[in-house]
Amino acid sequence: MPATSSSKAEIRGAWRVPCVPQTRHACGSRHIARRGSHATRVSPRAFLGFFRKHKGTAGSRTGGAKPGDELSPAYGDVGAGKSKGRRAGIVLHPTSLPSAYGAGDLGPSAFAFVDWLHKAGMRAWQVLPLVPPERMFWSPYAGQNANTGNVLLISLEILERDGLLQASELPLPVPSSNQADFEALAASKEPLLSKAAARLTALDPSSEIRREFDDFCSANADWLDSAALFHCLSSSSGLQGLSWWEWPEEVRDRHPSAMRQAERDHESSVLEFKALQFLFNRQWLCLREYANQRGVSIIGDMPIYVGGHSADVWANRELFDLSGEGRSLSVSGVPPDAFSKTGQLWGNPLYDWKAMKKDRYSWWVRRLKRAFELYDETRIDHFRGFAGYWSVDAEEETAMVGKWLAGPGADLFNALEASLGRTKIMAEDLGVITPDVVELREAIGAPGMVVLQFGFDGNPQNPHLPHNHYENCFVYPGTHDNDTTNGWYENVGEEEREFIERYLGYLDGGDVAWTFIKAAMSSVARTAIFTMQDVLSLDNSGRMNLPGTAEGNWAWRMDHGFATKEMDDVAENLRGLSSMYGRAES
Repeated sequence: MPATSSSKAEIRGAWRVPCVPQTRHACGSRHIARRGSHATRVSPRAFLGFFRKHKGTAGSRTGGAKPGDELSPAYGDVGAGKSKGRRAGIVLHPTSLPSAYGAGDLGPSAFAFVDWLHKAGMRAWQVLPLVPPERMFWSPYAGQNANTGNVLLISLEILERDGLLQASELPLPVPSSNQADFEALAASKEPLLSKAAARLTALDPSSEIRREFDDFCSANADWLDSAALFHCLSSSSGLQGLSWWEWPEEVRDRHPSAMRQAERDHESSVLEFKALQFLFNRQWLCLREYANQRGVSIIGDMPIYVGGHSADVWANRELFDLSGEGRSLSVSGVPPDAFSKTGQLWGNPLYDWKAMKKDRYSWWVRRLKRAFELYDETRIDHFRGFAGYWSVDAEEETAMVGKWLAGPGADLFNALEASLGRTKIMAEDLGVITPDVVELREAIGAPGMVVLQFGFDGNPQNPHLPHNHYENCFVYPGTHDNDTTNGWYENVGEEEREFIERYLGYLDGGDVAWTFIKAAMSSVARTAIFTMQDVLSLDNSGRMNLPGTAEGNWAWRMDHGFATKEMDDVAENLRGLSSMYGRAES
C-alpha cells in the first residue's frame, strides 16, 4: 500500500529527536554526544577481536590466605555469574528497509528499525557493504571505491529538515513493494541530490554546515580526492563505458599535468561528488550514534578485494599485480569444490603483498581506519585470503586452473595493530578452510562464523553443528548468501529432515526458521545473527543473493513498517528467547 501522509508524519515524528545533542569531533564532523551503552567501543588489543578471554589471577578470592586461615563470610557468595558478553542481532541492508521512495535509506524507517531492535533485545545490526553498487546488477560487493558511501541511501526527508531541499520538491510516495527498483529510484532521486549538493556548496563558508563540509573534505582528502576525480572521469564524454586502463595514457597513468587539467575541467562535478559523500557520511554517523545510544552495535562488511575499475586501483596501481598498462595479470577466485565444478572466478585484481609490505601496509591501514569511522565492528569477507589465496591467470575463463599463493598472514595484522590501536573485526571463514586460516584467526583473536544450514550432513565432526561451536564466533541460521531457512528446508531430503529433528529434539515443520533461531540462540557462540527474512518466516521469495548468479539479487525489501502488531509480536518473541539464553541487555 502507498504510504499515507499520516503514517509518514507519525514515523517522522519518531526520528526527529535522535540527532541532538551534538558535539564537534576533532576532524570537524558533528556526532551525537555519546552516552553509556553496550555499543561503546571498548575492546581488547588491536585485532585481538571483540571477545578475547581475560584470565584472572589465581587465588584472588582467598586474598592470599594461608592454608587453614578463616576466609571472609562473602567467600561462598558466587553471585549470578560473570557476563559472557552474549548477544543477538539482525542482518539487514539499509536498502531492504521500508521507505516511501522505492528502496530503503537512512531516514525515518532506519531510526524506527533501531527502536525495534532495542525493543526486541537485539544488540547488533549487521549491514552489507555501504559502498556505491555497480549499476548493472546493483551488487553492494562491487563498487568504484572502497571508502565511499552509496549516496542513494541519503534520506530526502533529512535533507528537507536540514534546509537543503524544500518539502514541495520531494517526490510522491511510491506503492509499497517487496522488491526495490534501483533504476527508478536513481532516476527520481539523483536530480534532487544534485540540487541539495549545489545548495550546500553555495552556502556562506562561515555557516555551520558548510564548515563541516570543508572539514570533512580536508580530513578525508587521502581517499576522497582520487575517488571524486575518478568518478567524474569515468562519467565524462569519451571515457564513459571504458575501463581506466583503456583511457588515454596521460590520464591512465596520472601524469601531474593531466591531473591538474582534469581537476579544472571537472571542478563543479568534483565538488558535487564530495558534497554528496559528506551528506551520506553525516546522515550515516547520525544513525550510527543513535543505534549506539540504544545499545545497538553496527557491524560493517568489507570484501577482501576491490574492483579493478576503481579509484582504489587507479590511484595505487603499484600495490596490485598489474601490467604496465594497468591490466590485471592475475585475478581472484576460488578453486573447484563440491559446490562448483569450475570454481568461482571473481576477477578482482590481486594485491602485490610484497609491495604493500614495504610501507607497512599503509593502504590497508587507511582502508580499515575508514571502516572504523563508519562501523563499530567490521566483518572481513574471504578472510582466508590473508593466509593463502587462489591466483588465476587473467586470461583464464574459469577458476579451474590456478595456484595457491601465501598471504601476508600475521604481519599485516601486526602493522594494523601498530597503526590503529583498538579495533573489532570478525573473520568470514566459510568454505574450504585450511589449518593455517584457523591458526591466523585464533592468533589475532577474531571471531569466526558458523552457519546452521551447513551442519546437518550426518557428520558429527561438522563444525557447523551446535555441539562443535565455540564461544568466540558468530552463529547464523543462514546468511544473506543462503536460502532463507524455510526455503532451504523445503529442498532438503527426508533423511536430513529426520536428522535435524533428532538432533535438535524439536522441529516446527511449519516454520523451521524459528526452530533454527532458537537453536542459534542456545549455541555457545557469543553472537547470534539472524536475517530479517528468517525473522519474518519467509520462503525463498525473500532470498537476498544467490552466489554465482548476477541477475535478480539484492532487491528484496520489507513492504511494511515496524509499528504493527505483527512486528510487536516478533519483537516480543525475540526478546523472550534472547533473555532465556542470556543474550539480552543485562
